[in-house]
Amino acid sequence: MKMKFKELLKITGLPVLFASLCCLSPLILVLLGLSTVSFASSLADTFYGDYKWAFRAVGLILLAITTILYLRKQKGICTIDEAKKRRQEIINTVLIVLITGVLAYMFFLYVVVHYAGVFFGLWI
Repeated sequence: MKMKFKELLKITGLPVLFASLCCLSPLILVLLGLSTVSFASSLADTFYGDYKWAFRAVGLILLAITTILYLRKQKGICTIDEAKKRRQEIINTVLIVLITGVLAYMFFLYVVVHYAGVFFGLWI
């Protein structure tokens, strides 16, 4: 089984973005001029401190949904019988998507968003 990078990006992109909104949304508010830096920093502290589990849960749910849609539409696995026949392919796909999603989330949130926030003065 070979998964292309574009396919992985399609499956994991939106869930990683939603899971990272705890720190990305205050940054977006500042960039759009809708918030001050101090309010955005406070909002990021609240979101990341108290609600990061909710953002991660939404990201995980979206990852499951995009994986199911990928298996149904791209791979043609729509019935239980087809799923039983291609069980190993499904397991491999789910593991690849899960590992890629977690690594992409960690990179995007803790590297990209963090350094963008430091650049704009939201956090140190």
